[in-house]
Amino acid sequence: MVTSPSLKGLQAFEAAARTGSFAAAAEELSVSAAAVSQLIRTVEEQMGRKLFHRVNRKVVLTEAGVEMLPRLTMAFQEIGSVSRELGGDAFRPRLVVSVPPSMAMGWLSQRLAGFVASHGAADISLRGDDDPVPFDRELIDIRLSYGPHYREHPTEDIARDAVYPVCAPGLASGINADGGPLAGLPLIHTDWGPTGASFPSWRNWFEAAGVQPGRAAQRGLSANSSRAALDLAISGLGVALAQGVYCAEALEDGRLVRPAAKAIALRQPYCLTIPERSARRDVVAAFRDWLINECQRAVGSPALRARSAT
Repeated sequence: MVTSPSLKGLQAFEAAARTGSFAAAAEELSVSAAAVSQLIRTVEEQMGRKLFHRVNRKVVLTEAGVEMLPRLTMAFQEIGSVSRELGGDAFRPRLVVSVPPSMAMGWLSQRLAGFVASHGAADISLRGDDDPVPFDRELIDIRLSYGPHYREHPTEDIARDAVYPVCAPGLASGINADGGPLAGLPLIHTDWGPTGASFPSWRNWFEAAGVQPGRAAQRGLSANSSRAALDLAISGLGVALAQGVYCAEALEDGRLVRPAAKAIALRQPYCLTIPERSARRDVVAAFRDWLINECQRAVGSPALRARSAT
């Protein structure tokens, strides 16, 4: 007769597999790392299958472990759902949110308090990831990305954005609406790197504005993230091309102004991907609706519809 694995052992395995380490699982479960290791070893003996390869101080899931993890995660989530429905507080919703690094560093992290205030406490793991992301290995519940990278999972287009020239107010004086004098100002360039999508360049912007910038379009500071470029502009170091979703708030509160009216529409929409294993969870549905509203409100800001500097 096969012995059923203990619930504590399965919980230890799920936590270790999800977090990637016995130490992190131990902290989450309020036990020692040695206890986690022993619980998992017992489960392996009871099942007759190895769940982890132990390589130096790292643990890597075996094929059996990879197969078990999503099913166990769903089972523990269902247990948590039952507990909440019965009024218990032993479990709180757990949500793994993956967004581009620039969004995680400031835009979304500054807004999460609003979600928690309106929807209640949840254990949220906010990840700043470049594409592609491993949905099942990292148990990602919801992914916001620029462009439709994940059509193998349910994906929806949620917002269209553009890039706008923005700078600190002190740099904007004396600039005409056609943007011609921008060629004489320090420019901040954004380059997402060889694996990222193509970000509109200053040369693209000058061409769209009908201006000949000469070598000015290639000079200046450069950043490999949209957030870093925006921070450089706020610091007064130059004029950046910034997505509306990121710069709307700074335009609204006066930290930035638009020194020229011309904007360039981005080629792809922002997309939201939710794997089927997560789609029916209440906390995921609530976060989806909240995040869509936040994105659409930012790209639709009145500050993006009119030039704010003369």
